[in-house]
Amino acid sequence: MSSLHWRKSSFSTGDAPNCVELAADPVGRPHLRESDDSEAVIATTPAALRAFLRAAKAGRFDHLAP
Repeated sequence: MSSLHWRKSSFSTGDAPNCVELAADPVGRPHLRESDDSEAVIATTPAALRAFLRAAKAGRFDHLAP
């Protein structure tokens, strides 16, 4: 996974270690990781990532946050 070009949100400040990073492999499959645990990578599909982002924006996971 080291060959992937990782990006983090523009809302992340400086070198904050608690960011979600996103990269796409050569065939366009998205990969996600936590910046403070770069070895744990989740590969998904574009459709699943879109569904997750829509749900997060709609507040479907708000009850999980402290």
